[in-house]
Amino acid sequence: MKLFISDDEIDVREGIRYLLNWSELGFYICGEGKNGQDTLEQIIRLMPDVVLLDIRMPKLSGLEVIKRAREQGFSGRFILLSGYSDFSYAQEAIRFGVTCYLTKPIEEKELEKAVLEAKESIRNELDMQKKLLQYRDKARDSILHDILFNKANDSFLDYHDMMLESYVYQVVLYANYNQDSFQATWDFAEILRLANKNHNSLEFLKQNDLNVIILKGDFALNRFQELVEHYISQPQKGSPLDSLFLTYGKPVYSAEHIHSSFEDAQLLMKRRFFCHFNQHVLGYMDLPKDFPTIKSNAFMENTYPQQIGNHIQSANHQMLQEVLDQLKKDLYFADLEVPIVKHTLADIMIQVKSILTHTYCGIEIPFPNNAAIISTIEEKYYLYEILDFFTLQFEMCMNAIGSPTRENVMDGILHYIQYNYQENLKLGTIADLFGYNSSYLGKVFHKATGKSFNSYIDEVRIENSKKSLLNDENKVYEIALLVGYTDVNYFHKKFKKYVGMSPAEYRRFYQ
Repeated sequence: MKLFISDDEIDVREGIRYLLNWSELGFYICGEGKNGQDTLEQIIRLMPDVVLLDIRMPKLSGLEVIKRAREQGFSGRFILLSGYSDFSYAQEAIRFGVTCYLTKPIEEKELEKAVLEAKESIRNELDMQKKLLQYRDKARDSILHDILFNKANDSFLDYHDMMLESYVYQVVLYANYNQDSFQATWDFAEILRLANKNHNSLEFLKQNDLNVIILKGDFALNRFQELVEHYISQPQKGSPLDSLFLTYGKPVYSAEHIHSSFEDAQLLMKRRFFCHFNQHVLGYMDLPKDFPTIKSNAFMENTYPQQIGNHIQSANHQMLQEVLDQLKKDLYFADLEVPIVKHTLADIMIQVKSILTHTYCGIEIPFPNNAAIISTIEEKYYLYEILDFFTLQFEMCMNAIGSPTRENVMDGILHYIQYNYQENLKLGTIADLFGYNSSYLGKVFHKATGKSFNSYIDEVRIENSKKSLLNDENKVYEIALLVGYTDVNYFHKKFKKYVGMSPAEYRRFYQ
C-alpha cells in the first residue's frame, strides 16, 4: 500500500520515514509534503492509501487539506499528527472521516498500531466492495435473465440505473463453429467491446450453454453489422472469427421488447441444422416467413421414397435433384425438431432402399444396413451433409442397377417397365418420369417397339404371369394381382388374347 508523509518539519518527516520498517508492514512511501497546498496537490495526483498528516502546516491546515481532498473524491485514510493534544481539532477531523489522532512525539508502537488498523480498514472496505459488486453483478445477471425470458416486472425496473437505457437493442448469440470442439468459445463479446471502444455499448451474460450479448445503441448495432459483413460471413481461415457461429435477432426499440430479439436468435440457433456449407451467421431475416407452413404430420404419408426410387430407376439426375431440393425446402418450413427431421430422413432412405431392393431382387445394390443408415444420419450436424450422403448413395444405386444414360432414353423406359410392370403404369407417368411430353413419347414408343404403350405393358405382364403359373403355387387371382391386374376377369381376357387359352388351361397344359 502507498503511504504519504506530510509535515512542515523535515526532521519529523525523516523520523517517521525511519521509525518503522514500512516494507515489512506492507507499505512503501510514495511521497512527502512540506506544506498544506503541496500536500493536497500530491494527494490528488498520487492517491495514496494512507496519509500521515500534521494538523498545523503553512498555506493550508491539515483539516483544510482533508476537507478539500474529500471534496475532490479522495477516499484514503488520514492519520492526524499534532504537537499537542487538542481535542477540538480531533472532533472536527471526525466529521471528515478521520478516526486516528496521534500526538507528538510519536510513539513507535502507537504509529504501527494506527497504520495497521488503517490497512485493515482499507482491506475490509475493499472486500466489502468486492462482495457488493459480486452481489450486484449476480442480481444484475438475474434481472437480465428475466428480461431475456420476458419474466421481468417492468414497473420495478430502473433501466437508467442498470445502464440499459437506450433507444435500440439487438440480441446476439454465439457458439463454436466446430460443434465437435471442446475448446472454450472465443470471447466475441470482448471483440465487440474493442470494436466499440465503449464498455457500456453491450451487455454480456451466459445462459446455460448460450453466450448472450445485448447490443445497445445505433453505434453498437452498426459496428456489429460491419463485423458480420466484412469479417464473419466469410472469415479468414484460421482467424478467431473463423471459430465462431453467430445468430442475431431483429432490432427492437424498447427494453421491454429485448426478449423478442432474443427469441429470434434462439430460434435461429436451433435452426443451425439448415445452414449451408461454411455458413457462420444466421440473422433474423433468415427466419422462414409465416413459419411453420408445413405441419409435422405432412411427412407421415409423404411420397418422397417412391419419387426418389422412380428417378433413380429412370436415371433422371435432374428430376432427382429437384425432388431433393423440394425435400430440403419442405423440411425447412416444417414444424419439426431436428431429431425428428433426422428420423424422417432416415425413414425416407430406408424406404428407398426397400423399394429398390424389392424391385431389383436379383441385383446387389450397395446400400448400408438400416442401422448404419440411421447412425450416419444421426452423426451429421447439417442437412446439406445428409443430402450429400443421399446424392452419393443414389448415384451408386444408379450405377448398380445399370440405369441407361439419357442418350438412350427408350432403353431406359423399357428397363423401367421390366422392373415395375406390376405397378399402375401410365404413359403420362412414364413421360413425366423421363422428362417427355406424353403425346410425343407415345409416338416414339410405337416407332421403337412396333406396339402401343398399353399393348407393350400387357405383353410384359402376360409373359411374367406365364412364368408364375408354371413356377408358383399361387392361385390365378393372386398371380393377376402380382403382375399388375386388379381385376381377375380382365386378366383372364388379356391372357386368352395373347396366349390363346385361359391361365388355368395354360397351367394344366404345360405343367
